[in-house]
Amino acid sequence: MEYTTGTPSWRLVMRRALRGLRPRRLGQRQGGWWSVGVPLIALAAGLLFTTSATTADGTALRDDRRPQLAQLITDKRERLDERDRQAVALRTEVDAESERYAEVDGPVKEARQRADAMREQSGFTGLRGPGVSVSLNDSSRRPTDTGTDGPQNDDLVVHQGDVQAVVNALWAGGAEAMSIMDVRVISTSAVRCVGNTLLLHGQVFSPPFRITAIGEPTAMRRALDSSEGVQQFRDAVADFGLGYTETVERNVTVRAYDGSSDLRSAEVTE
Repeated sequence: MEYTTGTPSWRLVMRRALRGLRPRRLGQRQGGWWSVGVPLIALAAGLLFTTSATTADGTALRDDRRPQLAQLITDKRERLDERDRQAVALRTEVDAESERYAEVDGPVKEARQRADAMREQSGFTGLRGPGVSVSLNDSSRRPTDTGTDGPQNDDLVVHQGDVQAVVNALWAGGAEAMSIMDVRVISTSAVRCVGNTLLLHGQVFSPPFRITAIGEPTAMRRALDSSEGVQQFRDAVADFGLGYTETVERNVTVRAYDGSSDLRSAEVTE
């Protein structure tokens, strides 16, 4: 088969192509882009491996824990939903119980309101206003053994009955609040004397004993004058030198009672 002179045969083309792919003989220098491109490709591959190792941080780049995390999130959501359902059920139960005891809650609320309204009268709030102060003190004299008419020890000290007489007279005169030795007197207060000391709400006091009452001063002073027990003490003041002072207060403070209000015993009067 013949070909024209100016056109190379296909065999010649293939031969030339294969000649270009043959490795060069040893000792021949390789030139061109191949001698420069190989080091650059190796450097790029090394950088790629280093970046992959740093990103993985010792673990596989593909995270096998993702299915486990998804399951954990699903479990958490289910538990939260269950707790929400329990909370709704409990709120419903509370509402039902509240409606059931609504009839009982009404009277309890009214009783608390009545109790709050009586706190002032009961002595659980402090008061300030005009009033009267009375002070009782022991005598400065000493008992003597000379004669039967000399004062005895009991004649020279303030007794429990003397304090109670003043307290009762002040209440009778319209006292709104009262304190003994700056301790609020309430309905359960008990005045006790041991020797020449006074016991009140577990506290011990020595004379002089100061009694303060808030109220209309004139009415309370009249009540003191008309009290038999107070008059007897005034007579002892003149006979044995006991101390008695009565002072009108323009603006005096009686503190609120801050002790225990529990009752240990009580009796029902017929």
